[in-house]
Amino acid sequence: MARLFGFSIEDSDKTPPGVVSPVPPNKQDGSEHYVTSGFYGSYVDIEGVYKNENDLIRRYRSMALYPECDSAIEDIVNEAIVSDTNDSPVSIDLQNLDASDGIKKIVREEFKYILELLDFDKKAHEIFRNWYIDGRLYYNKVIDQKDPEAGIQELRYIDASKMRYVRQVKKSPKQAIAQLENKGKDDPSSYNFPELEEYFVYTPGNTKSGSIASSFTGGAAKGIKMTRDSVTYCTSGLVDRNKGSTLSWLHKAIKPLNQLMMIEDALVIYRLSRAPERRIFYIDVGNLPKVKAEQYLRDVMMRYRNKLVYDANTGEIRDDKKFMSMMEDFWLPRREGGRGTEISTLPGGQNLGEITDIQYFQKKLYRSLNVPETRLQGDSGFSLGRSSEILRDEIKFSKFVGRMRKRFSSMFNDILKTQLLLKNVVTPEDWEYMADHIQYDFLYDNHFAELKEAELRESRINQATLVEPLIGKYYSQDYVRRNVLRQTDAEIKEQDELIKQEIKDGKIPDPAEVQAMEMQAMNGGANAIQAPPVPTEPEPPETPKGGDI
Repeated sequence: MARLFGFSIEDSDKTPPGVVSPVPPNKQDGSEHYVTSGFYGSYVDIEGVYKNENDLIRRYRSMALYPECDSAIEDIVNEAIVSDTNDSPVSIDLQNLDASDGIKKIVREEFKYILELLDFDKKAHEIFRNWYIDGRLYYNKVIDQKDPEAGIQELRYIDASKMRYVRQVKKSPKQAIAQLENKGKDDPSSYNFPELEEYFVYTPGNTKSGSIASSFTGGAAKGIKMTRDSVTYCTSGLVDRNKGSTLSWLHKAIKPLNQLMMIEDALVIYRLSRAPERRIFYIDVGNLPKVKAEQYLRDVMMRYRNKLVYDANTGEIRDDKKFMSMMEDFWLPRREGGRGTEISTLPGGQNLGEITDIQYFQKKLYRSLNVPETRLQGDSGFSLGRSSEILRDEIKFSKFVGRMRKRFSSMFNDILKTQLLLKNVVTPEDWEYMADHIQYDFLYDNHFAELKEAELRESRINQATLVEPLIGKYYSQDYVRRNVLRQTDAEIKEQDELIKQEIKDGKIPDPAEVQAMEMQAMNGGANAIQAPPVPTEPEPPETPKGGDI
């Protein structure tokens, strides 16, 4: 195989030789793209949805242009990415990371540098929207080949329709012969397990539908093979297990959207054709022969037919008698013995204002995109009431957005890993531990979840206040904190440390001292009731009575 473009970061922690498995490793989203000969990425879809992933991406992008679908996408993106004039849409949280303060400071600085490379403060909405629609996101990590320790110099966006992730099975002649001879069939450890090589294929040309598969014919003749470490690859996490291809969250909305479009088109056609009232002219032709009867009917129709129309382009009045439209009146002959010439009116379509079917498919479209149906009505107001008044759909939507954020954060993890390894801040072994304890905090703007959390907290505090007189008699303090306030072990430890520190700093009084002062005051009050009153001033001398002088 030819040399791949880009760079690779070698992991010193190899799998021990005793660890064997017939299943090849896959650290991606579960999509399986294997190349053994010359053809890649082409499927035969029985349902006629798509033939290859390029067709799929093109379909997703055309769906995003439909108004109802675009409105639902905007609701999701606006909930996931909250724009603020002062704060960044996302920040890194190293609270659970067990590392030195120096390492944490470096990680925060490098993450800030990555956000600057992505221009995330300005383009966060666009980046998340592209990722959501396409179902995948590619960035080329550009470094200085002469000075790789300088880290990533640029992050270049790659169109998803021009990029493919490939896992190629490498087979040497010895392995092929051993598999054919089936050596050591009774010993599973002697099996020649497949060795895979992962890389990306970039086709810079304009890839039309179906041409992407042909670009993979004949190796790297029409595509540039890039190393796995030089490309950031973030997917939606939604995979078609039957075809092994990555899907977008818009995939479930393909059928509801097509149904909605067809219903709307049918409704328009029906209303245009049935809306106007039409007249039926029964013309008495007497005993005329068929040919003369037809000629007589035609003469009468042309005599009374008025087709003068106004041409808005030229400002002229034009006679269009020669054109026949679907909204024309009906002219029917009637033989002698009938009721003679008659004109009747054919009513227009009834119940033209009925759009229940349209609303049904609109709601179905929103349900397929996991967006609450209530957001479809633009006239519905937003009230900050109790959380019990909040619909379950909104809570479910909030959880869905949280999962989307979690999946999208894998892009930051991959770029941050490359940056820290290139700068020799951490080793690959250290990163495997650090990655599990690094979190990303997005700005939150979902008031429903906030209301629910506030009411839960208020209810727990009220319960704790009611139980407080019983602490030490029927309940322990630890029981109240764990079962009434619902504090975890980590929260209890954290709060105890913070309380001790605030008491030490003099921000809050010591509860023991406060209790002692209260007891002293109570005891002092009791003694004052039992002791006789002490006069504060000496009694004045008695005034001599009259007659004693």
